[in-house]
Amino acid sequence: MLEQNINFDRMEQAAELFGSFDENIRLIEKEYHVTLLFRDSELKITGDEENVARAVRTIRSLLTLLGSGETLTEQNVRYCMRMVEEDSEERVQKLAGDCICITSKGKPIKPKTVGQRTYCDDIRNNTITIGVGPAGTGKTYLAVAMAVTAFRAQEVNRIILTRPAVEAGEKLGFLPGDLQQKVDPYLRPLYDALFDMLGAETYQRFVERGNIEVAPLAYMRGRTLDDSFIILDEAQNTTTEQMKMFLTRLGFNSKMVITGDVTQIDLPDGKRSGLKEAVRILRNVDDIAIFRFTEKDVVRHRLVQDIIRAYERAERTK
Repeated sequence: MLEQNINFDRMEQAAELFGSFDENIRLIEKEYHVTLLFRDSELKITGDEENVARAVRTIRSLLTLLGSGETLTEQNVRYCMRMVEEDSEERVQKLAGDCICITSKGKPIKPKTVGQRTYCDDIRNNTITIGVGPAGTGKTYLAVAMAVTAFRAQEVNRIILTRPAVEAGEKLGFLPGDLQQKVDPYLRPLYDALFDMLGAETYQRFVERGNIEVAPLAYMRGRTLDDSFIILDEAQNTTTEQMKMFLTRLGFNSKMVITGDVTQIDLPDGKRSGLKEAVRILRNVDDIAIFRFTEKDVVRHRLVQDIIRAYERAERTK
Protein backbone atom coordinates (compact mmCIF):
# COMPACT_ATOMS: atom_id res chain seq x y z
CA MET A 1 0.00 0.00 0.00
CA LEU A 2 1.16 3.51 -0.84
CA GLU A 3 0.04 6.84 0.57
CA GLN A 4 0.45 10.22 -1.11
CA ASN A 5 -0.70 13.69 -0.08
CA ILE A 6 -1.84 16.78 -1.98
CA ASN A 7 -2.03 20.09 -0.12
CA PHE A 8 -4.65 22.77 -0.82
CA ASP A 9 -4.18 26.50 -0.41
CA ARG A 10 -7.91 27.20 -0.32
CA MET A 11 -10.81 25.20 1.06
CA GLU A 12 -12.93 26.42 -1.86
CA GLN A 13 -10.58 24.66 -4.27
CA ALA A 14 -11.05 21.38 -2.42
CA ALA A 15 -14.85 21.82 -2.43
CA GLU A 16 -14.84 22.45 -6.19
CA LEU A 17 -12.65 19.40 -6.76
CA PHE A 18 -14.88 17.14 -4.70
CA GLY A 19 -18.07 18.26 -6.46
CA SER A 20 -21.67 17.96 -5.31
CA PHE A 21 -22.00 15.18 -2.73
CA ASP A 22 -18.31 14.35 -3.39
CA GLU A 23 -19.27 12.89 -6.78
CA ASN A 24 -15.94 13.66 -8.48
CA ILE A 25 -13.84 12.10 -5.73
CA ARG A 26 -16.12 9.04 -5.54
CA LEU A 27 -15.64 8.53 -9.27
CA ILE A 28 -11.84 8.62 -8.90
CA GLU A 29 -11.99 6.21 -5.97
CA LYS A 30 -14.15 3.78 -7.94
CA GLU A 31 -12.05 3.99 -11.11
CA TYR A 32 -8.65 3.52 -9.45
CA HIS A 33 -9.63 1.47 -6.37
CA VAL A 34 -8.07 4.03 -4.03
CA THR A 35 -9.23 5.76 -0.84
CA LEU A 36 -9.29 9.55 -0.65
CA LEU A 37 -9.49 11.32 2.70
CA PHE A 38 -9.47 15.11 3.15
CA ARG A 39 -8.34 16.55 6.48
CA ASP A 40 -6.66 19.81 7.55
CA SER A 41 -6.22 21.18 3.98
CA GLU A 42 -4.61 17.92 2.87
CA LEU A 43 -5.95 15.21 0.59
CA LYS A 44 -4.58 11.76 1.37
CA ILE A 45 -4.65 9.13 -1.42
CA THR A 46 -4.15 5.50 -0.38
CA GLY A 47 -3.98 2.33 -2.48
CA ASP A 48 -1.73 0.28 -4.75
CA GLU A 49 1.30 2.21 -6.00
CA GLU A 50 0.26 2.33 -9.66
CA ASN A 51 -3.33 3.29 -8.89
CA VAL A 52 -2.28 6.01 -6.44
CA ALA A 53 0.05 7.47 -9.07
CA ARG A 54 -2.79 7.59 -11.63
CA ALA A 55 -5.19 9.12 -9.14
CA VAL A 56 -2.67 11.82 -8.21
CA ARG A 57 -2.05 12.65 -11.88
CA THR A 58 -5.79 12.84 -12.52
CA ILE A 59 -6.36 15.14 -9.53
CA ARG A 60 -3.52 17.43 -10.58
CA SER A 61 -5.04 17.67 -14.07
CA LEU A 62 -8.41 18.56 -12.57
CA LEU A 63 -6.80 21.23 -10.40
CA THR A 64 -5.28 22.69 -13.57
CA LEU A 65 -8.78 22.97 -15.07
CA LEU A 66 -10.11 24.53 -11.88
CA GLY A 67 -7.29 27.07 -11.95
CA SER A 68 -8.45 28.22 -15.39
CA GLY A 69 -11.99 28.89 -14.15
CA GLU A 70 -13.49 25.63 -15.45
CA THR A 71 -16.39 24.09 -13.53
CA LEU A 72 -15.77 20.38 -13.07
CA THR A 73 -18.31 17.86 -14.35
CA GLU A 74 -18.32 14.07 -14.61
CA GLN A 75 -17.26 14.52 -18.24
CA ASN A 76 -14.19 16.56 -17.19
CA VAL A 77 -13.20 13.92 -14.66
CA ARG A 78 -13.57 11.05 -17.10
CA TYR A 79 -11.66 12.95 -19.78
CA CYS A 80 -8.74 13.65 -17.44
CA MET A 81 -8.71 9.95 -16.51
CA ARG A 82 -8.48 9.04 -20.18
CA MET A 83 -5.64 11.51 -20.71
CA VAL A 84 -3.76 9.92 -17.79
CA GLU A 85 -4.28 6.45 -19.28
CA GLU A 86 -2.78 7.74 -22.53
CA ASP A 87 0.08 9.56 -20.71
CA SER A 88 -1.21 12.79 -22.25
CA GLU A 89 -2.41 14.76 -19.24
CA GLU A 90 0.01 17.60 -20.03
CA ARG A 91 -2.33 18.43 -22.93
CA VAL A 92 -5.04 19.31 -20.40
CA GLN A 93 -3.01 22.37 -19.42
CA LYS A 94 -3.19 23.65 -23.01
CA LEU A 95 -6.97 23.23 -22.95
CA ALA A 96 -7.29 25.19 -19.73
CA GLY A 97 -6.14 28.50 -21.15
CA ASP A 98 -7.88 28.43 -24.53
CA CYS A 99 -11.05 30.56 -24.42
CA ILE A 100 -12.75 30.82 -27.81
CA CYS A 101 -15.68 33.08 -27.05
CA ILE A 102 -17.67 34.67 -24.21
CA THR A 103 -21.44 34.06 -24.23
CA SER A 104 -24.02 36.79 -23.72
CA LYS A 105 -24.16 35.75 -20.04
CA GLY A 106 -20.41 36.07 -19.59
CA LYS A 107 -19.62 32.36 -19.70
CA PRO A 108 -16.30 31.47 -21.39
CA ILE A 109 -16.51 28.83 -24.12
CA LYS A 110 -13.43 26.59 -24.20
CA PRO A 111 -12.54 23.35 -25.97
CA LYS A 112 -13.22 20.49 -23.59
CA THR A 113 -11.09 17.89 -25.38
CA VAL A 114 -7.81 17.89 -27.27
CA GLY A 115 -9.75 17.01 -30.42
CA GLN A 116 -11.97 20.05 -30.02
CA ARG A 117 -8.90 22.26 -29.56
CA THR A 118 -7.32 20.90 -32.76
CA TYR A 119 -10.60 21.49 -34.61
CA CYS A 120 -10.65 25.14 -33.48
CA ASP A 121 -7.01 25.55 -34.53
CA ASP A 122 -7.89 24.12 -37.95
CA ILE A 123 -10.68 26.69 -38.32
CA ARG A 124 -8.30 29.52 -37.39
CA ASN A 125 -5.59 28.39 -39.78
CA ASN A 126 -7.57 27.32 -42.87
CA THR A 127 -10.09 28.91 -45.22
CA ILE A 128 -12.27 25.78 -45.29
CA THR A 129 -12.56 23.26 -42.45
CA ILE A 130 -14.56 20.04 -42.61
CA GLY A 131 -15.45 18.57 -39.22
CA VAL A 132 -16.74 15.00 -39.36
CA GLY A 133 -17.82 13.06 -36.29
CA PRO A 134 -20.56 11.73 -34.05
CA ALA A 135 -23.25 13.65 -32.19
CA GLY A 136 -22.23 15.53 -29.07
CA THR A 137 -18.68 16.42 -30.12
CA GLY A 138 -19.38 20.16 -30.35
CA LYS A 139 -18.85 20.42 -34.12
CA THR A 140 -21.57 23.00 -34.71
CA TYR A 141 -21.45 24.83 -31.38
CA LEU A 142 -17.70 25.45 -31.58
CA ALA A 143 -17.98 26.54 -35.23
CA VAL A 144 -20.63 29.11 -34.24
CA ALA A 145 -18.40 30.28 -31.35
CA MET A 146 -15.51 30.76 -33.79
CA ALA A 147 -17.84 32.64 -36.17
CA VAL A 148 -19.04 35.00 -33.41
CA THR A 149 -15.43 35.63 -32.35
CA ALA A 150 -14.42 36.51 -35.92
CA PHE A 151 -17.49 38.76 -36.26
CA ARG A 152 -16.81 40.58 -32.99
CA ALA A 153 -13.19 41.10 -34.07
CA GLN A 154 -14.51 42.59 -37.36
CA GLU A 155 -12.62 39.96 -39.34
CA VAL A 156 -15.89 39.29 -41.24
CA ASN A 157 -19.03 41.35 -41.81
CA ARG A 158 -21.55 38.51 -41.84
CA ILE A 159 -22.29 35.15 -40.26
CA ILE A 160 -24.20 32.77 -42.53
CA LEU A 161 -25.52 29.51 -41.12
CA THR A 162 -27.17 26.95 -43.35
CA ARG A 163 -28.47 23.39 -43.37
CA PRO A 164 -30.04 21.12 -45.98
CA ALA A 165 -33.75 20.77 -45.20
CA VAL A 166 -33.77 16.99 -45.55
CA GLU A 167 -36.68 15.06 -44.09
CA ALA A 168 -35.48 12.68 -41.37
CA GLY A 169 -38.36 10.23 -41.51
CA GLU A 170 -41.06 12.94 -41.65
CA LYS A 171 -42.48 14.79 -44.64
CA LEU A 172 -41.75 18.52 -44.77
CA GLY A 173 -45.00 19.29 -46.57
CA PHE A 174 -47.11 18.11 -43.65
CA LEU A 175 -45.52 20.60 -41.23
CA PRO A 176 -47.78 23.60 -40.45
CA GLY A 177 -47.11 27.16 -41.59
CA ASP A 178 -45.46 28.94 -44.50
CA LEU A 179 -42.11 27.99 -46.03
CA GLN A 180 -40.04 29.79 -43.36
CA GLN A 181 -42.05 28.16 -40.55
CA LYS A 182 -41.62 24.77 -42.21
CA VAL A 183 -37.82 25.02 -42.37
CA ASP A 184 -37.28 26.73 -39.00
CA PRO A 185 -37.31 23.43 -37.05
CA TYR A 186 -34.41 22.20 -39.19
CA LEU A 187 -32.42 25.32 -38.34
CA ARG A 188 -33.28 25.38 -34.62
CA PRO A 189 -29.87 24.09 -33.36
CA LEU A 190 -28.20 26.97 -35.22
CA TYR A 191 -30.59 29.52 -33.72
CA ASP A 192 -29.99 28.09 -30.24
CA ALA A 193 -26.21 28.37 -30.55
CA LEU A 194 -26.45 31.99 -31.73
CA PHE A 195 -28.91 32.92 -28.96
CA ASP A 196 -26.44 31.47 -26.45
CA MET A 197 -23.50 33.47 -27.82
CA LEU A 198 -25.24 36.80 -28.52
CA GLY A 199 -28.49 36.90 -26.61
CA ALA A 200 -31.88 36.97 -28.35
CA GLU A 201 -32.13 40.77 -28.67
CA THR A 202 -28.65 41.26 -30.10
CA TYR A 203 -29.21 38.32 -32.46
CA GLN A 204 -32.46 39.86 -33.74
CA ARG A 205 -30.78 43.24 -34.26
CA PHE A 206 -28.00 41.69 -36.35
CA VAL A 207 -30.54 39.70 -38.39
CA GLU A 208 -32.47 42.90 -39.19
CA ARG A 209 -29.22 44.59 -40.28
CA GLY A 210 -28.31 41.64 -42.49
CA ASN A 211 -25.19 40.74 -40.47
CA ILE A 212 -26.57 37.32 -39.57
CA GLU A 213 -28.43 34.97 -41.87
CA VAL A 214 -29.83 31.54 -41.02
CA ALA A 215 -31.31 29.86 -44.07
CA PRO A 216 -31.79 26.50 -45.82
CA LEU A 217 -29.02 25.43 -48.18
CA ALA A 218 -31.22 25.98 -51.24
CA TYR A 219 -31.09 29.75 -50.53
CA MET A 220 -27.33 29.77 -51.19
CA ARG A 221 -27.63 28.99 -54.90
CA GLY A 222 -26.38 31.68 -57.27
CA ARG A 223 -24.67 33.77 -54.59
CA THR A 224 -21.06 34.79 -53.92
CA LEU A 225 -20.36 35.17 -50.21
CA ASP A 226 -17.64 37.74 -49.48
CA ASP A 227 -16.45 38.88 -46.02
CA SER A 228 -18.47 36.11 -44.41
CA PHE A 229 -18.09 33.24 -41.96
CA ILE A 230 -20.24 30.49 -43.45
CA ILE A 231 -21.23 27.30 -41.62
CA LEU A 232 -22.89 24.34 -43.33
CA ASP A 233 -24.35 22.02 -40.69
CA GLU A 234 -25.71 18.48 -41.16
CA ALA A 235 -23.65 18.28 -44.35
CA GLN A 236 -24.01 14.49 -44.53
CA ASN A 237 -27.48 15.19 -45.94
CA THR A 238 -26.22 17.17 -48.93
CA THR A 239 -25.96 15.55 -52.33
CA THR A 240 -22.71 15.76 -54.28
CA GLU A 241 -24.23 18.48 -56.45
CA GLN A 242 -25.38 20.53 -53.44
CA MET A 243 -21.97 20.29 -51.78
CA LYS A 244 -20.20 21.47 -54.94
CA MET A 245 -22.70 24.33 -55.22
CA PHE A 246 -22.05 25.34 -51.61
CA LEU A 247 -18.26 25.16 -51.82
CA THR A 248 -18.23 27.35 -54.92
CA ARG A 249 -20.13 30.13 -53.07
CA LEU A 250 -16.86 31.02 -51.29
CA GLY A 251 -15.92 34.65 -51.82
CA PHE A 252 -13.00 36.86 -50.82
CA ASN A 253 -12.06 37.22 -47.13
CA SER A 254 -14.43 34.44 -46.13
CA LYS A 255 -14.20 31.23 -44.12
CA MET A 256 -16.27 28.07 -44.40
CA VAL A 257 -16.88 25.37 -41.82
CA ILE A 258 -18.69 22.21 -42.89
CA THR A 259 -19.92 19.79 -40.22
CA GLY A 260 -21.67 16.45 -40.32
CA ASP A 261 -21.96 12.88 -39.09
CA VAL A 262 -21.62 10.31 -41.87
CA THR A 263 -23.31 7.66 -39.69
CA GLN A 264 -26.60 9.62 -39.73
CA ILE A 265 -27.40 10.12 -43.40
CA ASP A 266 -31.10 10.76 -44.19
CA LEU A 267 -30.81 10.98 -47.97
CA PRO A 268 -33.06 8.79 -50.15
CA ASP A 269 -31.63 5.43 -51.23
CA GLY A 270 -29.27 5.76 -54.16
CA LYS A 271 -28.21 9.33 -53.32
CA ARG A 272 -24.53 9.75 -52.40
CA SER A 273 -23.63 11.96 -49.45
CA GLY A 274 -21.92 15.16 -50.55
CA LEU A 275 -19.96 15.20 -47.28
CA LYS A 276 -18.45 11.77 -47.91
CA GLU A 277 -17.55 12.78 -51.44
CA ALA A 278 -16.03 16.09 -50.32
CA VAL A 279 -13.80 14.38 -47.72
CA ARG A 280 -12.54 12.03 -50.42
CA ILE A 281 -12.07 14.64 -53.14
CA LEU A 282 -10.62 17.49 -51.06
CA ARG A 283 -8.35 15.60 -48.68
CA ASN A 284 -5.13 16.81 -50.36
CA VAL A 285 -6.16 20.38 -51.21
CA ASP A 286 -4.13 23.13 -49.52
CA ASP A 287 -5.96 25.47 -47.13
CA ILE A 288 -8.70 22.87 -46.56
CA ALA A 289 -8.53 21.01 -43.24
CA ILE A 290 -10.43 17.78 -42.61
CA PHE A 291 -10.81 16.94 -38.94
CA ARG A 292 -12.33 13.69 -37.69
CA PHE A 293 -13.86 13.61 -34.21
CA THR A 294 -14.07 10.36 -32.24
CA GLU A 295 -16.19 9.21 -29.32
CA LYS A 296 -13.44 10.62 -27.04
CA ASP A 297 -14.59 14.10 -28.03
CA VAL A 298 -18.22 13.56 -27.01
CA VAL A 299 -19.16 16.06 -24.31
CA ARG A 300 -22.67 14.83 -23.62
CA HIS A 301 -23.74 12.15 -21.16
CA ARG A 302 -21.23 9.32 -20.70
CA LEU A 303 -23.74 6.89 -22.24
CA VAL A 304 -23.51 8.75 -25.57
CA GLN A 305 -19.89 7.60 -25.89
CA ASP A 306 -20.93 4.03 -25.04
CA ILE A 307 -23.77 4.16 -27.58
CA ILE A 308 -21.44 5.40 -30.34
CA ARG A 309 -18.92 2.63 -29.61
CA ALA A 310 -21.68 -0.01 -29.58
CA TYR A 311 -22.96 1.12 -32.99
CA GLU A 312 -19.42 1.14 -34.39
CA ARG A 313 -18.90 -2.44 -33.20
CA ALA A 314 -22.22 -3.47 -34.74
CA GLU A 315 -21.23 -1.90 -38.09
CA ARG A 316 -17.92 -3.76 -38.11
CA THR A 317 -19.60 -7.14 -37.49
CA LYS A 318 -22.23 -6.75 -40.24
